Amino acid sequence: MTEHSQQIARVLSVEAPGEVVWAEEKLPEVPEGGFQVETLYSGVSAGTELTYVKGTNPYLSASWDRALGLFLPGEPGIGYPVRGIGYMQVGRVVASRTRAVEEGARVAMAYGHRTGYVADPMADRFVVLPGDLDDLLGIYVAHMGPICANGLLHAAHDLHGPAVQDLGDGVRGRRVVVTGAGVVGLLVALFAETRGAAEVVVVDETPERLSIAEALGLGTMTAEQDPAVELKRRWRHAPDDRGADVVFQCRGQARALALALKLLRPQGTVVDLAFYTGGAGEVRLGEEFHHNGLAIRCAQIGRVPRGLAHAWDRERLSHETIGLLRERGGLLRRHLVTDMVGFAQAPDFLRDLAARRRHTVQAVLCGDVEDEGG
Repeated sequence: MTEHSQQIARVLSVEAPGEVVWAEEKLPEVPEGGFQVETLYSGVSAGTELTYVKGTNPYLSASWDRALGLFLPGEPGIGYPVRGIGYMQVGRVVASRTRAVEEGARVAMAYGHRTGYVADPMADRFVVLPGDLDDLLGIYVAHMGPICANGLLHAAHDLHGPAVQDLGDGVRGRRVVVTGAGVVGLLVALFAETRGAAEVVVVDETPERLSIAEALGLGTMTAEQDPAVELKRRWRHAPDDRGADVVFQCRGQARALALALKLLRPQGTVVDLAFYTGGAGEVRLGEEFHHNGLAIRCAQIGRVPRGLAHAWDRERLSHETIGLLRERGGLLRRHLVTDMVGFAQAPDFLRDLAARRRHTVQAVLCGDVEDEGG
């Protein structure tokens, strides 16, 4: 690396709705106990990141009061420019002042779309990638994989409470539906399938996404097939007791949540991993939700189920993710990663995604930092 690239990094900046650019960012000196990385791969989480490009993220119009657990209208919690969106980074360590990681190591982190970064030993979490793991798949290790594993953990807690022993305790031997065949849905479905679910069916509206699910070896059904009727005819537990044991809702659309409720057997649970930025008029709580005594559990990475934090921290969820990647990594690399985008093309790419001029499942930013003009 040149002296310039050691001191200056570029950070992806959303200047205003629809306006995405690279901005320069001066890197601090590496602190005692810290290290510096140059970015090898930076995965795009389109569902979350595009809310900033579109201007629909709730933080742009309200502030989050952590103590009250409320969004308070008025002063925005975040204003433009929004810099460093993204949470799926893999970097090569180029300087280290800690015994925890050596120069040359590959680490998974969540520091946003940047060409380089200096880790704060008191604030930044990192996972050193094992040598037998494809570096590109490391984008899932620090944050995205744990998000998906935490969904299974919520299903296990729903069934066993604090007695959960294994990530598969909520799906093993059970019939599982995943609504939404994006990255989150497909990883959740693979977690369920590898943890012993009796059957896993992925439901989505997009044929291209369902074809990826099929290539990953998962059962599929299009949302246009009236899957609730078909699956409830197939999955009979007892008279007047039909449907999925658990549904993982992984698409940020109200109609997907409404469908998830329809798919459940009586007294079943939807484990919801989706991010909704609009209303939910299609979620008709007076119908299946009320008559079948259903439950919705929100599973977000900010917390694991009550009573499990001591045994199921983020490190353990990352370890579970590495296990899944070792088992299914070849298929994921082949079928889930749909776009490799050079750093220089990233602003245009995100603008096109926000304007629906193109479609992606998993896009990964990459390239030679020096060639990109870092």
